[in-house]
Amino acid sequence: MGHLQLWLAVLAGLTGIAAQEDLYRKVFVFRKDPSDAYVVLRARLEQPLHNFTVCLRSYTDLSRPHSLFSYATKTQDNEILLFKPKPEEYRFYVGGKFVTFRVPEGRGDWEHVCASWESATGIAEFWLNGKPWPRKGLQRGYTVGATAAILLGQEQDSFGGGFDFYNSFSGELTDVYLWDVTLSPDKMRAAFLSLRLPPALLAWNSLSYEVKGDVVVKPRLREALRA
Repeated sequence: MGHLQLWLAVLAGLTGIAAQEDLYRKVFVFRKDPSDAYVVLRARLEQPLHNFTVCLRSYTDLSRPHSLFSYATKTQDNEILLFKPKPEEYRFYVGGKFVTFRVPEGRGDWEHVCASWESATGIAEFWLNGKPWPRKGLQRGYTVGATAAILLGQEQDSFGGGFDFYNSFSGELTDVYLWDVTLSPDKMRAAFLSLRLPPALLAWNSLSYEVKGDVVVKPRLREALRA
């Protein structure tokens, strides 16, 4: 590891220190359960979102409810939310409304999820480990606000706060992306396989973030792809 990368890794492991770096083959480790820790993500959002795709990879043994990705505006705390209320279910929120996707209960493996939404049709897509689930309808005609607090590890019940620590995440997160488009099926599969991806509002290989609390950046120990 070069001196600059080492210094950035040290900075990222300290509470309240901002960093921007290529996090390829690295993870955020949320060490405590329950936890008051989280990671703030910085994105350049110049206009409201009429379409978007969010992807991430998680590794946890939690069986209680937990938040994975929380995007709140001053008028709507669940503007975009990926939430897992139990091991065999995901909830995908847009504008405070949600749809549920039932999945096989995990077996101690990484889970890669992508969720996309388009305003014109209200179609919500959910992909788990490179495979699509049946599409559902959600918030047709809605617009996602651009002035947002974007957090990993906590669910926001107010703009940038209002946490319930028993909905916190404990475990490892990696490969976090947010696009202002709905990705094609080929790109959804590429995200799962960690292949080349289009430019994003949030990209794991150039992520601007700030750690708040007990979160550490570490190399990935376990292979994230499954056959």
